[in-house]
Amino acid sequence: MQDTSRSTSATPRSYLFTSESVTEGHPDKICDQISDAILDALLAKEAELEAKGYVSPSGVPASVDNVRCACETFVTTGTVIVAGEIRTEAYVDVQKIAREVIRRIGYDRAKYGFDCDTCGVLNLIHEQSPDIAAGVDESYDAQAGRTTDPLDLVGAGDQGMMFGYATDETDVLMPMPHYLASRMAERLAQVRKDGTVPYLRPDGKTQVTVRYEDGRPVEVTAVVVSTQHAEDVEDMSQVRADMTRHVIAPVLDAAGIKWDKADIYVNPTGRFVVGGPMGDTGLTGRKIIVDTYGGMGRHGGGCFSGKDCTKVDRSAAYAARWVAKNVVAAGLAHRCEIELAYAIGVSHPLSIMVDTFGTGTVPDSVIEAAVERVFDLRPGAIIRDLRLRRPIFEKTAAYGHFGREDPDFTWEATDRVDELRAAVDELR
Repeated sequence: MQDTSRSTSATPRSYLFTSESVTEGHPDKICDQISDAILDALLAKEAELEAKGYVSPSGVPASVDNVRCACETFVTTGTVIVAGEIRTEAYVDVQKIAREVIRRIGYDRAKYGFDCDTCGVLNLIHEQSPDIAAGVDESYDAQAGRTTDPLDLVGAGDQGMMFGYATDETDVLMPMPHYLASRMAERLAQVRKDGTVPYLRPDGKTQVTVRYEDGRPVEVTAVVVSTQHAEDVEDMSQVRADMTRHVIAPVLDAAGIKWDKADIYVNPTGRFVVGGPMGDTGLTGRKIIVDTYGGMGRHGGGCFSGKDCTKVDRSAAYAARWVAKNVVAAGLAHRCEIELAYAIGVSHPLSIMVDTFGTGTVPDSVIEAAVERVFDLRPGAIIRDLRLRRPIFEKTAAYGHFGREDPDFTWEATDRVDELRAAVDELR
């Protein structure tokens, strides 16, 4: 008998679901990318020092294992402020990194409302709290002498709960509305950068509404694209035509979903000239739903960008996606959500929950037991298995952390499918 005790409600016969995304030039995303670029620079520089055998004057050897980073960025008109807590033996030029990120995004002249060369960059980073470091460097159980397992030495960097989600409604096992909105935002940046639509500017947002029948996506009913553009653009009908032809149609046609009756809204308030940090402030971690599942799956509340892998807000959320994706890829469910919970300084998760929303081929309790057998969800094991000590994070900071086919996104691998199936067969 199917276990549906954790399902929140029966799937409605027909309903609409909407998700949004933003481009890399959105103020919040500028901040995410700067924070992750700083993290990447720390990891790369520390690895370089480690390879050279560098030891600090106080006797501390360089090691990527020792890097700690909790870095947040704030942007407003003409100003970038970077703050947070960092531990490293390396030196990185925060001001230079911020300017390079802003330049890559495309804010490289004053007429765009923000200029990488003339904006002010204020660095307020300080050292990580020794109280936090103590519990992360040596876990609660290790300090109590209850374990000598090296993977038990790393304690979780904070308390909290993290969620991962997967669904078989797209090839990459992501919710269709979020997948389409993310790819549309990515396409919007692409046609700006390659000159296909030369009057575009870096700031932009997308939104897609999908109609579901019996839990499956059947058509797109509405699309919204809001894009910053050059001041001399007056004809909004031309912007609409270009967005439909070069952004909306390529993404929706490639997805193979019906959209011929969709309502299309392009810059629905009219002109959009003032954008980026001149039009709105930005802050690291303010687009957590854009970063994850577009609202289709739950979220624990913690952001990802600017945090090293000892922060379970990031690493455990990646691990939860990895687990959920393998469950769905194994054919054990059409939809799967994983919740993990941790205590600061403790190496083992406090709880692991599996919910297949009534779509599982076996009871959720069996899948849950199989997950605990197949996946080691201690922070130290997650860092090892997903190889999270590498400088790969800036590219995660725009267009979603999940559902992207990039070999550096190790949490997208479906490499535990056979083990899960075998464990489920043994447990039944």
